[in-house]
Amino acid sequence: MNLALRDVRRNKLRFALTTLGIGMLIGVVIAMAGIYEGALTDALRLPRALDADLWVVQPRTFGPFAEPSRIPRDTRELIRRMPGVAAAGAVTFQTVQATAGRRPVRLFLEGYEIGRPGGPANLIAGHGLTESHYQIIADASSGLKVGETVPLGPYRDPFEVVGLTHGMVNSGGDPMAWVTLLDAQALQFAVPPALERREQASGRNRPTTTDINAVLVRLSPRAAPAAVAANIARWKHLAAVPEVEEERYLTAFVIQKMQAQLGMFMGILVAVSAVIITLIIYTLTMDKLRSIATLKFIGAPDRVIVAMIVQQALALGLSGFAIGLALIEKVKGGFPRRVQIEPRDLLVILAMIVVVCLAGSVLGVRAAIKVNPAEALAGG
Repeated sequence: MNLALRDVRRNKLRFALTTLGIGMLIGVVIAMAGIYEGALTDALRLPRALDADLWVVQPRTFGPFAEPSRIPRDTRELIRRMPGVAAAGAVTFQTVQATAGRRPVRLFLEGYEIGRPGGPANLIAGHGLTESHYQIIADASSGLKVGETVPLGPYRDPFEVVGLTHGMVNSGGDPMAWVTLLDAQALQFAVPPALERREQASGRNRPTTTDINAVLVRLSPRAAPAAVAANIARWKHLAAVPEVEEERYLTAFVIQKMQAQLGMFMGILVAVSAVIITLIIYTLTMDKLRSIATLKFIGAPDRVIVAMIVQQALALGLSGFAIGLALIEKVKGGFPRRVQIEPRDLLVILAMIVVVCLAGSVLGVRAAIKVNPAEALAGG
C-alpha cells in the first residue's frame, strides 16, 4: 500500500489546486530566468551584428552602450589611415520618441555612413538606405511598415520607412532604427536657431553638429587587435575597445542590475514555494497519522514511511515544475520582452525544486517518525 498515492487519490482537488499554485510560482521563476536571458541576447545582438573588431570611443570611457562618448567626426578618417585598419565607420546612438499615426513609438536610433561599417543586418522587407536624408530602417517589432512616415526631431521632419529588420532591439527592449549619419547628427546635436544666436551673442563657441559617438573598426586579416588598439591610444589619444570587452562592459554595466533584481525575486519566489510545499506536506502527513501508526504497528520500517512522504513532496514539486514550464511556453509570446528559456536554466531550477521538496518534507518526516504505533489501537 502506498500512502502517498492513496492520499493523492483521496484528495484530488486539494492536490490539484496546490500543484497549480506551485506551478504558477515556478512558472514565474522560469519566466524571470527567461527574461534575463532574453535581455542579454537583445543587448549583445546589436554589437555582434555590427561586426566590429574595435570600438574607438572617447578616452577613459567604456563605449557608447555603457556611458556617453563624443568624438569629432574626422576621427573616422584618421583611424582609417592607420596600419592594420581595413574599414572604419562613424556611428551615433540615441533614443528617440516618435508618433506613427496616433501610436507612440520609442526607437533606439543609430546613425551610420552608407557603405561603411555600421549598417543594419537581418533585413526582411524593403531595402537599405539610398538617400542622404529622411529615410529610416526600423525593426519590425516597432510596428512600423514599409512606406509609412515617422516624424522625428524638433521640427518633426517626416522620415520614410524604407526597410524592416527582425529581432534587433537594444538592452532596454526598444526597437532599433537606422538613419544616415547626417540625419542622426542633426537629431542628436543640432540646436534651435534661437539658441544658436544666443550662444553667438554671448561670445561662446557655436554648437557643433558634426560629432559622433564611436568609430567601428574592421581590421585586416593579419592585423593584431591589441597592437592596433595600442597605436590608436598612443597616437590618436582615444580608447580602442575590442569587441569582447565591449560586450563585457555592456553585460557588467547595463545588464547586471537587471540580473540582481530578477535573482532577488527568483529567490523570494523559491522561498515562498518552499514554505507552501512544507506546509502542505506537513498538513497531509498530520491527516494520515493513524494510517502511519498502523503501518508501524504491523512492522513497516521507518524508511518506507519516509519514502512515501518524500515521494509526495517530489510529486508536488515536479508536477508544479511541469505545469509552470508548460504555462510559460504557452504565453511567452505575449510578453513585452523576449523570454528565452535556456536548458541550463531549466536544469538549475529543477535542481532547486528537488532540493526545496526534500527540505520541505523534513517537518512531515519528523512528525511521522514520532508517531507511536499504539495510536493505531486508539479509539476515535
